Order: sequence, then C-alpha cells, then structure tokens
Amino acid sequence: MEPEKEVIRMNALVAYFSATGTTAKAAKALANAVGGDLYEIKPAVPYTIADLNWMDKGSRSSVEMKDTSSRPALSDTGAPVAGHDVIFLGFPVWWYVAPTILNTFLEAYDFTGKTIVLFATSGGSGLGKSAAGLRSSAPGAKIVDGRMLNGRLNEAELKAWAEGLKL
Repeated sequence: MEPEKEVIRMNALVAYFSATGTTAKAAKALANAVGGDLYEIKPAVPYTIADLNWMDKGSRSSVEMKDTSSRPALSDTGAPVAGHDVIFLGFPVWWYVAPTILNTFLEAYDFTGKTIVLFATSGGSGLGKSAAGLRSSAPGAKIVDGRMLNGRLNEAELKAWAEGLKL
C-alpha cells in the first residue's frame, strides 16, 4: 500500500488587474486551482477602449507606460495581503512589462517576507522584464516569474504548476 501523498496547502492570494476581462478569467481559474482568495486590483478611473489603444501615443495607457514613475490611482486599498504568504499577481502584458498600476498596488502594502509569483496574459509577448520593473515597488518581497496563462486553462495543470513552484 502506497503512503498518502502529502497535500500542500498554499496560503495564497490571487490578486489581478484586468483591463478587458482576459486576465480576470485566468485569475479566477488559478484561484480555483490553488484554493486561494481572489482580489481584483481596480483603477480609480476605469480604462476605456480608447485608453487602451496602444497605437495612439496619446492614449492613457501609452502615456502611463512611457513614464516609469506613473502610478495610476487604485479604487481601494483593501486587499487582504497581510493574511497570505504567497501572492499570485496577474496582469496583461503592456509594452513587454507589467502595467504601472501594478507598481501602485505593490507600493500600497507591505510585502516583506512574502513571495510574489507573477502570471500574465498577452496576445503575443511573454513576461519580459516585468519582475525587474516591479521589484523596487515591493522591497522585502521575493518576486518570481511565473508563467503566461493564455487560452484554455486546465485546473489540474494549474494546480500542478503552482505546487511545483520552488517557493
């Protein structure tokens, strides 16, 4: 008789920013797979389709991403960060990095001693230099690249991926 496999319980928060709903779907699937709490990072002023037009150099997202010190305001700062050891942080990739609202989110809380695992969605790029662009906003935290969560997401695969992370 085989010994029972120890089930790893992860005290995880899945926090995400989603401008169009794509990252929200990935975050919900991941939260279900890891049994984590879910928190949506919302901008104080929601993004419109015109704001997201990356081909318009004057669009809100283009202007924010050109200025690395840009910190779009959050609609609230009630994320239950303190009660979690692992934070899965999701976002759409903009200009090969995380949108600057993620820096706003990280700077609003104390992540000391926590592990932040990045995940993202994108129409064609990877995580790029997202971790490097976020590290200074969460001093004391360990930020690691996770993976892209595009397309159909299999709960068993997500669970296996999360449990296999070296945290």
